[in-house]
Amino acid sequence: MHDKTIGIIGGMGPEATAILFQKLIKATGASKDQDHFRIVIDSNPKIPDRTAAILGKGPSPVKAIVSAGKNLEKIGADIALIPCNTSHYFFDQIQAGLKIPLVNMIKELGIFLNNSYPQLKRVGLLATTGTVKTRLYEKYIDGIQLIYPNDNSQEDLVMTAIYGDHGIKSGNTGQRPRQLLIQAANELIAAGADLVIAGCTEISLALRQEDIEKPLIDPMDIVAKAVINRLNERP
Repeated sequence: MHDKTIGIIGGMGPEATAILFQKLIKATGASKDQDHFRIVIDSNPKIPDRTAAILGKGPSPVKAIVSAGKNLEKIGADIALIPCNTSHYFFDQIQAGLKIPLVNMIKELGIFLNNSYPQLKRVGLLATTGTVKTRLYEKYIDGIQLIYPNDNSQEDLVMTAIYGDHGIKSGNTGQRPRQLLIQAANELIAAGADLVIAGCTEISLALRQEDIEKPLIDPMDIVAKAVINRLNERP
């Protein structure tokens, strides 16, 4: 039986939060209810948009994210994670406001790529414009060339798939956003990507491995396994 509590700072977005919860459950490998970790979630969809804040078009989300993290601390969380790639731009500020450790999803992805794909040379990144413009992934991934969509594809394909009128943020994970993301991923592969990262948690809600010929990596899978492994190692 595990006596540690995992906290999820959620709402960014709500469906991605639910998916991360499921991934933590599956990563635990329990045989009965009592073998699972206690998981507490503060899903606050009112947290200001992270991409808008990075681009100077909206307020900072840091105060609201830290507030959610403190709620988790009060409940008894021993460790926390955030199912939002773009929010990791503010990672250091968020961690500074919390007492419990916050697991860095993108850092864990970098470790995973180095260990699992040591010969990897080029990686395609599908992510929000905020993540792309700040080159956030380059901070944590060394020795690998990151390939990004061109400006038109970033807006017309990726951002439309996520934020468009019929996009994933509006609850549509069907054919329209999926086709946009397939096109964007295939453009990255044509540009030389040996692997594609679903660098926004909404992307993995629509794009599937069977949609593209190269490996598709979801950072939420990586961080879920990393958190479970870390807690299992503790006495």
